[in-house]
Amino acid sequence: MTLHQPGNELRIVPVFLLSGGSIDYCLASVHLGKVIDFIGIELQTLDTTGTVWPERQRFLQNNGFSVRDVDVASAKGFGMNWKMTAKTILMQLHHKIHTFEHLSKHLVLVVQDCLIDYMKREFSFEHIQAPRLGDCMHFHSYELLSESSGYRIQLTERWSTDANGIADCLGLQTSPRVELEAMLRQIGNKLSQSTLLSVGQPLPVSTHEDVADDS
Repeated sequence: MTLHQPGNELRIVPVFLLSGGSIDYCLASVHLGKVIDFIGIELQTLDTTGTVWPERQRFLQNNGFSVRDVDVASAKGFGMNWKMTAKTILMQLHHKIHTFEHLSKHLVLVVQDCLIDYMKREFSFEHIQAPRLGDCMHFHSYELLSESSGYRIQLTERWSTDANGIADCLGLQTSPRVELEAMLRQIGNKLSQSTLLSVGQPLPVSTHEDVADDS
């Protein structure tokens, strides 16, 4: 956030609307109750295909729970829906990134390393480069680590591009726009729902209830 200054509060604001859909979170720099600057944050996990139910029932049975035999015997499987997940998030970014570029703001996509690796293999990512402050679209790749105390995530790589770069991934062009004042007003109205950013504290729950994400 180029306009953030020491002494400003950092607030995590849940979902807010754009002309191209909605954003999961907004990290806002706030001074005396006024939004000074912000960035958008999108989180993307993997969708599944098929059904995990039979495997769940077999796990329960192996641990001494009573379940229906028909569920345990089912041959239905499940897996990760890599293609649909990757294409969906790129389409969403394509609809939203023009707004952030128009406003000279940053949008950050947070993904697991295995998903971004798939996207780099299956889509045109040759032009995606090392992060530059001037680029509006940033990718943050995280690795899931298993340790004696449990699991944790760790930032592994970062890249950036602009709106044209996202379009190059899909070969599409659109130009959604939204006024800066409208976005600042949305963030300001949601400050009562936000959490003052503090290391180690949980994020506010981001829901998409009553939000129609057309992307």
